[in-house]
Amino acid sequence: MRGDLIRILSSVEEKANELKLDGFEPDLVLIGKEAYEFLKEQAREEFGGDEDVIELSGLRVRILEELEKDAVVIDSKALGFGPGGAKRFKVIL
Repeated sequence: MRGDLIRILSSVEEKANELKLDGFEPDLVLIGKEAYEFLKEQAREEFGGDEDVIELSGLRVRILEELEKDAVVIDSKALGFGPGGAKRFKVIL
């Protein structure tokens, strides 16, 4: 399902660009456990191997189970210092 992997990567890049336009420096993707397993399966189908996904579009990946089917692109240095600094999207529709 190459289209799903491309859609996920496009969403990460779109949200990262939105944050950059708002003056942030995105550096991390928090991804729900269910979404991560889906992403990992897509990557394995596309590229083979059993490696974990540790980076998407140059951003580090961390699993946060509470996000379930979603992911959030964040600027980890700015998060919590005021509004903004994060953009959420659905990985599994």
